Amino acid sequence: MIKLFQTKWNFKGAIALALSAVVLGACENNLERKAAVPENNVTTEEVTNNTNQLIGQTVTVRSTPIKKLGPSTFTVSDKQFFGSEPILVVNASGKTFTLPTDTNTPIQATGPVRKFVIADINRDYNLGLDPNLYKEYETQPAIIAQSLALAPKPGELTTNPNLYYGKNLAVTGEVENIRNANSFTLDEDKLFGGQDLLVIRAGTPKRTVKEGEKVAVTGVLRPFVVAELEREYNLKWDLTVQKQLEAEYRNKPVLVATEVYPSAIPQ
Repeated sequence: MIKLFQTKWNFKGAIALALSAVVLGACENNLERKAAVPENNVTTEEVTNNTNQLIGQTVTVRSTPIKKLGPSTFTVSDKQFFGSEPILVVNASGKTFTLPTDTNTPIQATGPVRKFVIADINRDYNLGLDPNLYKEYETQPAIIAQSLALAPKPGELTTNPNLYYGKNLAVTGEVENIRNANSFTLDEDKLFGGQDLLVIRAGTPKRTVKEGEKVAVTGVLRPFVVAELEREYNLKWDLTVQKQLEAEYRNKPVLVATEVYPSAIPQ
């Protein structure tokens, strides 16, 4: 399922803009953001049909990759829209991004929309793309991704953490158990055997969360080892909370969050 988020507040045929980071698709107007600020979503079909309105606007999309074209390019598409054209995603983040081996694992990409002109892309981003491989995408809309992350469900992280340790992730879920201002769990009720995922917020939280609120979290997954977490992130936990968390989550996966923001993405 694909949805696009642009950097402005409304979209009705034409767009008045504002948002930040993922490729997702759907019929509703959902909120998501680029690890910065949420706004309206746009389907891939709308990106294809409204290229001129979206050119230069930053979008966030979440989708399962459809086809890998090269080391830094792949396509995404919304299977709900029969006949919708695949949209090219170009990795211009400057970092290597490996597509998930599980084809059902979505990825999140954030970046501006522009018409794909390979000569311009190669010049601007020094990618050395082969013109012969991209003839069908020439002048078509493309997402020039400035950031990319795997976007699994919370339960997938708790059941198969070794697949995701040390990787940048973008995870959506419902806030369930708030332990303190810096820690809460994301509810996982969609995956049989999946457990709720503990989230720890490094540094001073920019916003509070409420139980039942649907949020998107970007961060890195790692094992819960109190000494390491306190040393690396300067956590100042209440001793009682620390002991409770250690007893419950020792050596289990924890998502160390860099950003937490509201989300209306269907899980």
